[in-house]
Amino acid sequence: MGKKRIVTTGGEGGEKKAEGSASKGAKKHVLRGIINITSSYNNTIVSVCDAQGAVVTWASAGNLGFKGARKSTPYAATLVAKEATERAKHMGLQEASVVVRGIGPGREAAIRGIVGTGITVSSIVDDTPQPHNGVKPPKPRRV
Repeated sequence: MGKKRIVTTGGEGGEKKAEGSASKGAKKHVLRGIINITSSYNNTIVSVCDAQGAVVTWASAGNLGFKGARKSTPYAATLVAKEATERAKHMGLQEASVVVRGIGPGREAAIRGIVGTGITVSSIVDDTPQPHNGVKPPKPRRV
């Protein structure tokens, strides 16, 4: 099967570097942030970023256990927004600006869920991407 190799741990050459390595579960302390809501026809994703735009925490309807058509409901969007903002509150988030993208059914419900958690919302911006006559849209369904 091949040669057997002996691995030395400790000593002079085999010491592991412990200093300077970031742990996976390192908590970041954030006071002000940006909450991005992406609402599509099939899912709602809420991500909380710090002031520089680095994602601190996120949640989605599928992540919370909703499957299939239940992911696109306003109720699922409310729970997603509450879950993401509660995680952010544990990291110290107090004030946030909300950016909404997409035209799904969970837009308004997600905003209501964020306001209900007690985080101060400084602004709400609609940043839904608009095509400048890009690709041809899909043909309508015949039911």
